Amino acid sequence: MNWLFTFIDLLFYALNLAILARVIVSWLNVSPYNPIVSFIYQITDPILEPLRRIIPPLGMIDISPIIAMLLLSVVQRILLSLIWQVVR
Repeated sequence: MNWLFTFIDLLFYALNLAILARVIVSWLNVSPYNPIVSFIYQITDPILEPLRRIIPPLGMIDISPIIAMLLLSVVQRILLSLIWQVVR
């Protein structure tokens, strides 16, 4: 079961890293047709788009990436604690 803990940690780390990369890409003037940028959008859109419909921007600042990273952290902890309870 140790592999499952490691997999979940790596998966959520990769998702948080992708969201952070998307934030950085949004600050730069990078073409959305760039294959790397397109890949980042494909990974993060299913997480960020529903949050953007619920959470309005604060002026010119989009706080949905921050909320997404917090929610991902909560979900990760819940999953790991549930797995830990099953394994024990």
